[in-house]
Amino acid sequence: MPTEPPLPDETREVQDLTSLQPVRLALRGITKRYPGVVANDGIDLTVRRGEIHAILGENGAGKSTLMKIIYGAAAPDAGSIHFDGKPVAIGSPKQARALGIAMVFQHFSLFESLTVAENIWLGQDDAMTREMLDVHLDEAQRTFGLGIDLQRPVHTLSVGERQKVEILRSLVTPPKVLILDEPTSVLTPQAVQDLFEVLRRLADSGCSILYISHKLHEIRALCERCTVIRQGKVQGVVDPRAESDASLARLMIGAEPPKVPANARAPGSCVLQVHGLSLPRAHLFGVDLHAIDLSVHAGEIVGIAGISGNGQNELMQVLSGEDTRAPADSVTIHGTPAAQLSPQQRRQRHRLHFVPEERLGRATVPSMSLAHNLLLTRALTAGPLGWISLARLKRKAGEILRQYNVKAAGSHAAARSLSGGNLQKYIVGREMDAAPQILLLAQPTWGVDVGAAAQIRAQLLALAQQGCAVLVVSEEIEELFELCDRLYVMARGRLSPSLQRSQTSVEQVGVWMSGLWDGAGTPANTSAEEMSSLV
Repeated sequence: MPTEPPLPDETREVQDLTSLQPVRLALRGITKRYPGVVANDGIDLTVRRGEIHAILGENGAGKSTLMKIIYGAAAPDAGSIHFDGKPVAIGSPKQARALGIAMVFQHFSLFESLTVAENIWLGQDDAMTREMLDVHLDEAQRTFGLGIDLQRPVHTLSVGERQKVEILRSLVTPPKVLILDEPTSVLTPQAVQDLFEVLRRLADSGCSILYISHKLHEIRALCERCTVIRQGKVQGVVDPRAESDASLARLMIGAEPPKVPANARAPGSCVLQVHGLSLPRAHLFGVDLHAIDLSVHAGEIVGIAGISGNGQNELMQVLSGEDTRAPADSVTIHGTPAAQLSPQQRRQRHRLHFVPEERLGRATVPSMSLAHNLLLTRALTAGPLGWISLARLKRKAGEILRQYNVKAAGSHAAARSLSGGNLQKYIVGREMDAAPQILLLAQPTWGVDVGAAAQIRAQLLALAQQGCAVLVVSEEIEELFELCDRLYVMARGRLSPSLQRSQTSVEQVGVWMSGLWDGAGTPANTSAEEMSSLV
């Protein structure tokens, strides 16, 4: 087996404690080209048995492409793959699974009309019967603590719950290599620690884990080695446990990440207000909203923390205009009843814009170009008859690509051709560029690298400085503390009292995420059964 390439001068030598273990997976000279971009340029990678190995790089560096090649979802243009010391050609995910390679994608690959169990069954070998699957699922759920109702249709699940389904599907049969692409992006801190324990147990059993994340502290806490990729090339291999977040960021992006400016603003008048909003769930597996009171002022950033699936999605649908069932005066904008206005009416009358958490299929049409995706929330017309101006679309899309440093082949590129982080930057940039008076964002930096996340947060702070009212739903508590003036916590369809960021702590917010915020310790009318499902 050939040795790994020498490290560039800018990286540190790894103290490889896994060197006595046999090589599980070896890649040599992997190259993959797409029109207008070289995603992987001569990549070398060695992963040993029982090793947790991080792949680190900024958005568009080629990480996901490399993982798809290992999983058989993409074919390399050049290079070789060895598995357990033998050369292999992995032509499909089915062949990869037969070798013992499993992958959890950043973008979910689930059929929304099917149940959780049916989705998991579709990903298994032909010999797997439903009875066998049920046994494996029960064991995996108990072992890994990924409690999901197996009979629920996927379209009723929150993003965090869908992430759990993807992870559970990969663990039904113990893999030899497990690839995780941003696995904790929508998990709570407690769930992240539980997942880490699962991954460590898997590694101890001999499973090799390839771990992609932009959360540098996670890589330092979990991984034994880290291969750094920049612009499609390996920059070197380091021991993340011997690095700091700052040094890893420098290796990843070639510079210090931009600093988020100090948060000092005086909020203005109340722009968006929710009063006594109670709304039954729209479907069987939704969440009822109970007596929601919320306000956002001009020039203020307000955050909503909480465990995924506790009513955040239902609340954002009411605020964005996707759900207009609520009484008209339960949501007001500048004092005007707005709960029954459509999303278009809210954009046109009140300049309310929205960044949903689902990038593909909701925030963008995957097959449409970036330029044409502008039409989802913008009216770029020309002439007295209001014809769509293709020239304006392309020019505006190009401006957003440049301003937000989005890596794409151009404004003609299809939304689905972008990496998750780059697509997120484009979506956020599209809505910020519209000069909103109210901006709603769900998981704004999900799957975005450290440099791009800092840029997005700085842009949000600048937007608030200009008087925009910003409401952010995020499961990243640290992000909310960095951005927000005030915080709410959501649990079981109820919203906590408002908290001034300067007068609370991460620990208090974490406790409140379990619903413990009133004098008695729990929200009113919360049963013991409900409380057990919150955590």
